[in-house]
Amino acid sequence: MSYFPSLAVFFQIIINGTFLGTMYGVAAIGLSLIFGCMQVLFIAQGTMMILAAYSVFWLVYFMSIDPLISILIIIPVFLVLGWIMYKGMFQRVSQAGPSSTLLLAFGLMVFMESMMLFIWSPNIRSVKTSYSTSAFQIGDITISVSRLIVTVVAGIATCLVYLFLKKTMTGKAIRGVSEDRVTGMLLGINPNRVSAITFAIGIAMAGVAGVATCLIYPFDPYFGFLFSLKALIAIAFGGLGSVGGALLGGIILGILESLSSYTISPGWADAIAYAAFILVLIFRPQGLLGKAADKV
Repeated sequence: MSYFPSLAVFFQIIINGTFLGTMYGVAAIGLSLIFGCMQVLFIAQGTMMILAAYSVFWLVYFMSIDPLISILIIIPVFLVLGWIMYKGMFQRVSQAGPSSTLLLAFGLMVFMESMMLFIWSPNIRSVKTSYSTSAFQIGDITISVSRLIVTVVAGIATCLVYLFLKKTMTGKAIRGVSEDRVTGMLLGINPNRVSAITFAIGIAMAGVAGVATCLIYPFDPYFGFLFSLKALIAIAFGGLGSVGGALLGGIILGILESLSSYTISPGWADAIAYAAFILVLIFRPQGLLGKAADKV
């Protein structure tokens, strides 16, 4: 503990990292669902988050709607948007293979960045609320109200997705297609319908993460790509295909970045995170929290 003046400082860093990691985790859940079901590496996930953040910015600016209330608007809108994106673009392109869908996702990311740049300009935006700067003390530890709210929202969203996948027939179909697409078709599951639902849920989770982002960070049109990278690292940590693992992977990443920023330098936080990402892929590709594949 020589790096930390007191236990309170250590726990403060862990708490801040946990709050940061929940945003990575929510973005990672959507990315993990899309890749697990469709084998599509949707690198535009972070850009969808920023689109949601800008949408909240307009709802607050023009209609004075609290960002937390805006979730009730963002989720259904992004569900529909995800469904349209899959039916209009990815369903057809997915037949050409993973490389084509990756290029499509990249093109979509660049297009949306350009669109947001045109509509909202490159100026950094932020969403201010009555609780943006509010905090409370527990001993020597300071808890940010907005960051605590983000953590609660992330936990609720994760639980709802988990229950949907475990308890509903559609959720079980999604899990079945993720495990074996051909067997799922033999059992009467329509893979295109399941993929459309999965893609819609993944985009809706990006919407939730976007609401969380705008509550804490200023943002610009190019801010999303960073979150896409962090979501990929969270998936590597948590294990592909696990909703809870994606959230826990994001929290691990957030804590790692917070500890690196404090003990070494803020400039080293990203480098250490990416180095950990590479090491995990080399030595434990199933993820820190994932199960190893069965050997044939």
